[in-house]
Amino acid sequence: MTTTQAAPVIHPVIAIVGRPNVGKSTLFNRLVGRRSSLVRDVPGVTRDRLYGQVSFERWQATLIDTGGFDPSATETLIVGVRQQVLAAVEEADLVIFVVDARAGITALDAEIARLLRRAKRPVVLVASKVDAAGQESAVADLYTLGFGDPVPVSAEHGRGIAEMLEVVRARAPLEDTPKFSGAAVHVAVIGRPNVGKSSLVNALVGDERVLVHDQPGTTRDAVDTAIVRDGKPYVLVDTAGIRRKGRVSEPLEKLAVVMALKGLERAHVAVLVIDASEGVAAQDAHIVGYAHEAGRALVLAVNKWDLVGSATRKSEITAIIRDRLPFVEYAPVVFTSATEREGLDDLFRVIDRVAAESRKRVSTQDATEVLREAMNRRPTSVRGEPLTLHSAQQVAAGPPTFVLRVSAPDDVHFSYERYLVKSIRHTLGFEGSPVRLSFRKAPRPRRAARHGGR
Repeated sequence: MTTTQAAPVIHPVIAIVGRPNVGKSTLFNRLVGRRSSLVRDVPGVTRDRLYGQVSFERWQATLIDTGGFDPSATETLIVGVRQQVLAAVEEADLVIFVVDARAGITALDAEIARLLRRAKRPVVLVASKVDAAGQESAVADLYTLGFGDPVPVSAEHGRGIAEMLEVVRARAPLEDTPKFSGAAVHVAVIGRPNVGKSSLVNALVGDERVLVHDQPGTTRDAVDTAIVRDGKPYVLVDTAGIRRKGRVSEPLEKLAVVMALKGLERAHVAVLVIDASEGVAAQDAHIVGYAHEAGRALVLAVNKWDLVGSATRKSEITAIIRDRLPFVEYAPVVFTSATEREGLDDLFRVIDRVAAESRKRVSTQDATEVLREAMNRRPTSVRGEPLTLHSAQQVAAGPPTFVLRVSAPDDVHFSYERYLVKSIRHTLGFEGSPVRLSFRKAPRPRRAARHGGR
């Protein structure tokens, strides 16, 4: 029987925009649940775009935090921020337009509103910094911006956030499930601009299907290429940098992340392409982090190996990668050269292997035995209570996800969770795939019924 992997769900993309110092980053941090974005009471602190996942009940979306938006400024940095924001709006399915309710509508707010109307995206107008119930009257003037009812919030205190998310969820497009072709393995080729992604796709396909140029950012959109190799079907998704020709300024470097995100949502396996001549860069870590968070099976392809292969050993490069990307130590490393067509067979073999491992399922008995033995080898406690395991069950694949019913599910230390994941990998495999653990309260033992009476 042929087993196919479940199709991932494409979540809507939501961009937060507004003029400098209206509280966009504070709102972003509140929504993603961690301090991902630098917050400081100085205009223009956020320059590049930041990405995160927001969850509300069972609904999820990809969130983009943008720099302070000044469409009239000509200073180089501000121009770069403006380009970031315009690109974010272009890629977004919905825009959260943040205005400082205490300051009222400024000329800059009105100009941003004009540009957003021109973009023809759904807009949710958020009145920020409404810290008390008596301040709602300050939002009345915001109706003149033309985006309907403003939603008052205080991101700093969490006031109005749930109400805002209800409005956003109602106006955002529905989540979509891509249509996969049969049992084909969908592979997203991700990475920084100019690391050889398109060249590698062409080498894998055996044809010049994707435009290749020495100027980084040649590819604007993701391109799907269906192939059959050794009787096995694949769909290669090239997600090269989305920068347009003539718009290659440094702030737009991170626009490749948008295409990586979209490619990941349509893929079973992600191949991160690393330039062997340049090594692992900070942007590599950012992009592979999205693959990890998305739960995709992962392969690290060190491309352009022909440029450094004679001077450097593969073991040395692998050690450097493990040191720079420790959170994806489960991902196998393959060395390739697109121009010399080296390592391509190895890459396909590894893709097949990690795709199969990511959709593998194990029995509840095996999972429980492995984790119980791990806890016996290294016992721990939570809030003074020993952590004991009642049962462990795999509830999903792609990525493998386990529910552990334990005595004290709250606040299990991340280092112990990491130890349990490593124990699962050591015995059960799941090479190349992130493993998710969810801790639930174990059922209480039933008390014996009392018999007799007075």
